[in-house]
Amino acid sequence: MVVTKEVQIGKQKLIFETGKLAKQANGTIMARYGDTMVLVTAVAGGLRDEIDFFPLSVEYREKAFAAGKIPGGFFKREGKPSDREVLSARLIDRPIRPLFDENYRNDTQVAAFVYSFDGENDPDVIAACAASAALTISDIPFLEPIGEVRVGRINGEFIINPTFKEVEASDIELVVAGTESSIMMVEGEAKEVSEVDMLNALKFAHQEIKKIVAIQKELREACGRTKMEVVPKTLDENLVTDVNTLAFEKFEAIVASVLAKEERYKANQDLHDEVVAALAEKYPEQEKVIGQILHDMEKDLMRKRILEEGLRLDGRNTKQIRPITCELGILPRVHGTALFTRGETQSLTTLTLGTKQDEQIIDGLQEEYKKRFLLHYNFPPFSVGETGKFSGVGRREVGHGNLAERSLKNVIPEEAKFPYTIRINSDILESNGSSSMATVCAGSLAMMDGGVPIKTAIAGIAMGLIKEEDQYAVLSDILGNEDHLGDMDFKVAGSVNGITGLQMDIKIQGISYEIMETALAQAQEGRMHIIAIMNEAISSSRESISSYAPSILSTKIPVDKIGALIGPGGKVIQKIQKDYSVEINVEEDGTVNIAGQDSKLAKDAKEYIKLMMSEPEIGKAYNAKVVSVKDFGAFVEFMPGIQGLLHISQIDNKKIAKVSDVLNEGDSVRVKLLTIENGKYALSRKVLLKEQEAAKEDVKEENNEENAE
Repeated sequence: MVVTKEVQIGKQKLIFETGKLAKQANGTIMARYGDTMVLVTAVAGGLRDEIDFFPLSVEYREKAFAAGKIPGGFFKREGKPSDREVLSARLIDRPIRPLFDENYRNDTQVAAFVYSFDGENDPDVIAACAASAALTISDIPFLEPIGEVRVGRINGEFIINPTFKEVEASDIELVVAGTESSIMMVEGEAKEVSEVDMLNALKFAHQEIKKIVAIQKELREACGRTKMEVVPKTLDENLVTDVNTLAFEKFEAIVASVLAKEERYKANQDLHDEVVAALAEKYPEQEKVIGQILHDMEKDLMRKRILEEGLRLDGRNTKQIRPITCELGILPRVHGTALFTRGETQSLTTLTLGTKQDEQIIDGLQEEYKKRFLLHYNFPPFSVGETGKFSGVGRREVGHGNLAERSLKNVIPEEAKFPYTIRINSDILESNGSSSMATVCAGSLAMMDGGVPIKTAIAGIAMGLIKEEDQYAVLSDILGNEDHLGDMDFKVAGSVNGITGLQMDIKIQGISYEIMETALAQAQEGRMHIIAIMNEAISSSRESISSYAPSILSTKIPVDKIGALIGPGGKVIQKIQKDYSVEINVEEDGTVNIAGQDSKLAKDAKEYIKLMMSEPEIGKAYNAKVVSVKDFGAFVEFMPGIQGLLHISQIDNKKIAKVSDVLNEGDSVRVKLLTIENGKYALSRKVLLKEQEAAKEDVKEENNEENAE
């Protein structure tokens, strides 16, 4: 039976259809918005009773045929997921993950495929809505449906699911996911907007989310399957009692102690080993269960201490920021460096400045475009004291790097003012909470150190949440354990003027606007504190870039002369690049960027191009080069590609017998343009020589007059 439900969301109808395609999956939805269509399936595998986590995987793939394109490359088929596909999968995964039965341990996979793309409506949020709908109608124990929308704002007016062009014109771009009652996830960027505006954007999004949730409930009533029963694990009450007797007071003391990350880990491990050894004979092969009981004990004790005493694992109160240090320029040959350390989290971030040729080409469903600002984030295993494989970049690294890039991109100078490709690379050397926000701070510092004229300093902070019924505490600058054992990870980046980046994930079934408002206000307070420390290290960008960075100069030429600069087959521009050891890029509007390691040669190349593009002027003097010598004179190139005749009578003040007595091929000579007739140019050296002699006579007379006085 084919069932269809639809609802107006923004300018288009969101349509869900099920019962026609992929019927062997536990749940399948074909979603349509405009002419963008996404097929999403949800499948449950076998029970994995031995694990202590939920084995959920989410895949998102964009088929090139959806946009009427054939993939590039040799194989002509889709390969590994692009960064965009990874980020889109995360936009599905993050809001749905907290909404499964906590005892559910079956392998579960959600797969989304973009089958039609209209060039205007982004399929990522459509895929998330369809994923929720597929889970809602399936027998998988998904607790409640979500909706997901994108919010833009143009001229103060909020827009739901803006087109790509509308996103470019917006000062806010947020992806918001939520249930009927609360927000579950936020991801986005803004151009230094206020906390009040951000909260209003979330409230605006939630109104549309409720409509998306409502039609999923209708769909479930029409064709939903009975949810599979999940049997919760039961613990041996005697074992729980014995573990509590042995460990509770000791764990209480550990939680109340101010310890470094490694010290806390060792104390926890020692207690774990002690309890396991003491109970090994009475409860054989129960080490995993004992570990889970101890984990829950630590969680309860930590949360209770925060809520009742306002004290955290490292002794801070809920608003305190860990000690921060900022060091600049520690790597001598890179174009800019910053070492940002906050507590036990440390980012070593570098700046590299490149030319137009270094821009990244992005090819996907949209038209191909280029990026000139790149931020790459790396999280090696040693940063958390572990071993591991150094393989490709993981999804977490892609996501964290994207958040940091979005937080910084809107303060980057325009290309016309700073024509460089900018690459930021953040290596996390230590991690105990919010390395992505450390990357934001370090990226801002590295750009200032490297002379990138960014508009303002940007800092980031991660907020946490401990919530038990109506009692809650918002935590500033969370530790790794507070993230793991807490209920929220709320990252906010921005300047003194407002927010530039935002990301929120929660582990419970939603939070109130009151909590979000508190978190935003507390984040602003923390951000101001961090920026003040960063400003002590460097408060504005250095006046010049590194001597090791390429020198890039810009000039503008008439659009109708672009062809002349390039020349047939690129011969002219290639010769200039070779002669001056530079790299030249010409834009469609006539902007010419000249890059070279030798700043003098780059300046000479710029002057050469300006001269080449100018018109010959009668009466103007030029530096010329002798091209050929004849009996009647010499032909000289006095402007790029333009030759004129220097007649034998115009070579010298005195009569000369042969041209070669004064000039030879390849010689440099200063000439003045006398006339232009029928495209022919008459030049004179003699006129300039006479002017020089006249000037000398004037000086001589002035000297004589001064001596006479």
